[in-house]
Amino acid sequence: MTPALLAITLLLEITLCYVAVCAASPFGDCRKCRGMGHALKTDRKGRMKRGKDCRRCKATGKRIRTGRWLYNRWAHIYRAGTDTPRPEGFR
Repeated sequence: MTPALLAITLLLEITLCYVAVCAASPFGDCRKCRGMGHALKTDRKGRMKRGKDCRRCKATGKRIRTGRWLYNRWAHIYRAGTDTPRPEGFR
């Protein structure tokens, strides 16, 4: 196998695996709060305490994956473009 063909095959495999992950699990953990939905802070004694709610994920702890977001945008645009009413006289 040539190096170019090997690289193309590897990229295609990685892409298909990511598509499968996005289809099976469209939501991942929030990177800012690490899936907890809020920040952690310490009180004066050094004990961990719940902080403010995460603004990025709105305290859910989940975020939509990039691939799923792109698919949702594409599907929305596709549906908006194909569901337009047709003028009279067209089939």
